[in-house]
Amino acid sequence: MSKIPQTYIINQEQRDSTIDELSKLKKQNIQLQQTLREQQAKSTAKSEDLFLELLEVADTLESLLTYLENNSNPTPEFIQRLPRSIGAIYRKLLNVLAKRQVVPIELEGSQIDFNLYKVVDREVRTDLPDQTITQILRRGFRRSEKILRPAEVIVSKNE
Repeated sequence: MSKIPQTYIINQEQRDSTIDELSKLKKQNIQLQQTLREQQAKSTAKSEDLFLELLEVADTLESLLTYLENNSNPTPEFIQRLPRSIGAIYRKLLNVLAKRQVVPIELEGSQIDFNLYKVVDREVRTDLPDQTITQILRRGFRRSEKILRPAEVIVSKNE
């Protein structure tokens, strides 16, 4: 049995309607492609801005390391300024993150919120209620309501 191709006959109104719909779809496709190109350009620009800001932080660290490599016996004044210099670099990095709404998770109360904190150790403390945060080992960060990284903490236990 050989199959005979089926043919469909449509009237002029249906043909015009189909052509009109195809035309609308083509225009919509072109608009979507343009919007996608614009969003990609914005995303690229934002990434480049971030990279440039991070390069500034890297440059500051590099100059500090270069000085230390070239001066095996740094001056006492340099050693005294070192914590402030490292602190300034750290603040600069936090500012880069803050511009992108990435902020440290602040300790709210002393009881642990398991959505914000990851318990990595426990210490016996009879002077504190059970599950009280005694030390933050690594800061956590959030972006808006999304937790990017929970804070790593040590909590008390009563034993």
